[in-house]
Amino acid sequence: MRKHLLIGISAFVLGAGTMAYVNQAAHATGGPANAKTYHMLELFADVLDTVDKQYVTPVDDKKLIESALDGMLTSLDPHSGYLAPDAFADMQDQTRGEYGGLGIEITSEDGVIKVVSPIDGGPAGRAGVQPGDYITAVNGQSILGLSVNDAVKHMRGEPGEAVTITIAREKTDAFDVKLIREIIRPKSVVARMEGDYGYVRLSGFNEKATDEVAAAIKDLKAKNPTMKGLIFDLRNNPGGLLDQAVGVSDLFLEGGEVVSQRGRDPRDIERYNARPGDVTGGLPIVVLVNSGTASAAEIVSGALQDHHRAAIVGITSFGKGSVQTVIPLRNGEDGALKLTTARYFTPSGRSIQKTGIEPDLEVASSREQAEAIANRSFQFSEASFSNALSADEGKTRVGAHTPAEAPPEGFDVKKDFQLQRGLDVLKYGSVAATPKLPVVQPTAKVAEIVGQKGPKAITPPSIDKKIRK
Repeated sequence: MRKHLLIGISAFVLGAGTMAYVNQAAHATGGPANAKTYHMLELFADVLDTVDKQYVTPVDDKKLIESALDGMLTSLDPHSGYLAPDAFADMQDQTRGEYGGLGIEITSEDGVIKVVSPIDGGPAGRAGVQPGDYITAVNGQSILGLSVNDAVKHMRGEPGEAVTITIAREKTDAFDVKLIREIIRPKSVVARMEGDYGYVRLSGFNEKATDEVAAAIKDLKAKNPTMKGLIFDLRNNPGGLLDQAVGVSDLFLEGGEVVSQRGRDPRDIERYNARPGDVTGGLPIVVLVNSGTASAAEIVSGALQDHHRAAIVGITSFGKGSVQTVIPLRNGEDGALKLTTARYFTPSGRSIQKTGIEPDLEVASSREQAEAIANRSFQFSEASFSNALSADEGKTRVGAHTPAEAPPEGFDVKKDFQLQRGLDVLKYGSVAATPKLPVVQPTAKVAEIVGQKGPKAITPPSIDKKIRK
């Protein structure tokens, strides 16, 4: 039986992680090596020997080889890579939904460590660290140019110890934030009532996601027997485990396909189906999504949209539609490979790779976001990666356009406009019946500065295949 992992944003998590892993050693397979392959392997050995003997300072051969392995795999696509033994162990801890750290998810952008998101209730979140912040130093030592794994080694430590990170934020001078490392026990589900409607937010798909979502909905219904509908918030959810994506979708469906994954061989198709039983009892559902909704979260959104079980409200999701298999090497003693092995497809046969899930009602969260979407001044999607897989359908992501809706002039910025419009859809019974707001015309396009690079998109969570037993 395989264990699948969906990694939403291809980033390293220092708080709540979403990774799956395999418990057996991987076996070398593939076609026969030819003369050219042997020649290139000899070339690699020659280069390693030359560096070892002639580099200006002594080198660590093990580190060089691990970097070479990772470079080989990351050249394939943004989500493949090599996990050294310590990184593989960290991934296993993250999958279990409990581990030590600062409570932030990070990635690397042009050699700088960037915050994807702080974990709700974690040390970084409580201290005011924000998505998009850059971490330039740890305890006064620069981490510029380090890989994500190396940066993590500087930030992790014993729970209870203090660590100071230096933050660079747009329009603000660099500043220090002192944090105390904690054992992170991320609460992936938050539930409450919004008037007559239930609200459930799922922040990630760890091993507890399905059970926690089911428990939250049952508790809401028990305490509010007249509940009229449900808002299911998957915004900024980077993904996680494939079996949990299937399980969460299954909570709301009475049957039918949830998702399929297809590998290199056209005959290699694996399908996942829902079982009878809807935990809501058929209540209307609205799913909130945005550009940070990725991987496992997109599987759930796509399944509910294709089955006409929920209306999707927000902006187009990230577009992470590939599956990664985590393959341990010598039972993990030599780390593991994270290798893209398939694409996933929604029940109607859509590949959302690079394109994302387009909402039924497009709603920007702010006027600034509406302007960014219209001007393409900020890219936050799988399509931003030059070596990302294609959608396998020839489809392309929607280009610059004016969003259908954005907060009107004078809207209280402290309120959640997307949530408000989701509640309106529940109130009126459908997207079609919901009164539409006047389109907010964005300001004039921002002029491009020749030679200036725009912000790089964050990699979405990968869908990782189950490991073979």
